[in-house]
Amino acid sequence: MRIGVLLLPADPWPQSVARARHLEALGYAHLWTYDHLSWRRYRDLPWHASIPWLTGIAAATSRVRLGTMVTSPNYRHPVTLAKDAMTLDHICEGRLTLGVGAGGTGFDATVLGGPAPTPRERSERFTEFVEVLDGLLREPAYNHSGTYYTADEARMIPGCVQQPRLPLAIAAAGPKALALAARVGDAWITYGDPNATDQSAAATEVAVRAQAAILDEQCAILGRDPASLDRYFLVGSTEERPLASVDAFEDFVGRYEQLGFTDVVFHDPRPGDPVLTEDPKIVDAIAERLL
Repeated sequence: MRIGVLLLPADPWPQSVARARHLEALGYAHLWTYDHLSWRRYRDLPWHASIPWLTGIAAATSRVRLGTMVTSPNYRHPVTLAKDAMTLDHICEGRLTLGVGAGGTGFDATVLGGPAPTPRERSERFTEFVEVLDGLLREPAYNHSGTYYTADEARMIPGCVQQPRLPLAIAAAGPKALALAARVGDAWITYGDPNATDQSAAATEVAVRAQAAILDEQCAILGRDPASLDRYFLVGSTEERPLASVDAFEDFVGRYEQLGFTDVVFHDPRPGDPVLTEDPKIVDAIAERLL
């Protein structure tokens, strides 16, 4: 099981660099950040753009993988995102995983004007978004004319360092998105059922088992080996708090490894944050025992 850390892009730059270097030195496998223009309780607080932030972290580190958790089509076009991601793949020397999701219903959904998309529109847009990204990142020249996006002779030269393209990690909970992950993705990201009223550990495991079964079924339909997709679980959106102790985290990782997950990602604790309240010392303690 590989373990990664999600850092909010909200701190002064020297602090972010120091933290990333420390986490790399501890042996964590990957570092992630959110891709939002503003986010929840940080709406009126410092918040940096994900791609420039990751570019700086790429220059400050040498081993750890980097990624978006997850990039949103609410305000991104696949042509410009693909160009940014291709360039970042060169800067980090092939350490980038591009996590992509359907886009939420919060600030980012309306910041460019107009109403937020309906659930159906979000689903359809996401499918097209991922398919176009996949094509752009594979081909030096690419054309597309669809419902949501157009690419007219888009150029992606010199292409990605990672071939045939950098990995796409698809955030998926429902059947359509899980089918998309099976068809196009290199990895699947989940944090459980986003619509669940029961956020207990047991209910989350039930939801994740059901999602994994759908993913496996879709792989079988395609003739794809389910083990060819990495599986990421993002910690922190349910009642369970595995960062309470090293023992709790080790138990959590063991249970999710049994569920077939290859990777676990947790949020870096933040003093003063009303949600990410765990003791920051737990991050070093986890590394000492498990990494």
